[in-house]
Amino acid sequence: MSTTVRAPESDTAALVERLRKRQIATESDLRDIVGEPSKLIREKQTSHLTPLIEQFIAASPYFFVATADAAGNCDVSPKGDPSGAIRVLDARTIAFPDRPGNRRIDGHLNVIENPHVGLIFIVPGVDETLRVNGRAFITDDPELLESMAINGRAPVLATVVEIDEVFMHCARSILRAGLWKPEMWPDPDTVPTLAAIMAEQKDLPAPDESQGKRNEEYRSRLY
Repeated sequence: MSTTVRAPESDTAALVERLRKRQIATESDLRDIVGEPSKLIREKQTSHLTPLIEQFIAASPYFFVATADAAGNCDVSPKGDPSGAIRVLDARTIAFPDRPGNRRIDGHLNVIENPHVGLIFIVPGVDETLRVNGRAFITDDPELLESMAINGRAPVLATVVEIDEVFMHCARSILRAGLWKPEMWPDPDTVPTLAAIMAEQKDLPAPDESQGKRNEEYRSRLY
């Protein structure tokens, strides 16, 4: 099992202070280190979907939505559904359903305060990803929600994203992670469960996992 490398607690304050002294705080400092992108990369985004981008989105069963509240506090939420669940309303507008969850609605609350969102679409086995940035709003339009029904159950809300920019992201991060290589995956039994982590966070008794891990009741209530 892999573990993180941590500095001794007595050294943490000194370490952070040393790191802050080397903080990169301006674009010019960043460019001195990173360099400039090529013209093709700098201008790769469009403000609309193309047919091939729509095809990529249709193939994606999993994506992340980044939001921030009015004060700039950020959140990233994973979303998943069978491929094709995302609705392309037109070349500059997409919508995705809100399936049953834990009712924290962190992302929804952020969108109400600040409509700017960022999305990353992932297709299993494909190394490249697709990024969409835009402005979102939440709707309970019955016709749209009914079109998103699965197993006869329509979502109660959907998020509509008006696209500002869309572009592909290269494969380097996924290649470095070996994300689609089973031989690089950790043994799931060595990874802490949701229940165990929550118990540790709140100083609660450790859950009984003697009958197996990841048997949470919510797994039977996806829709």
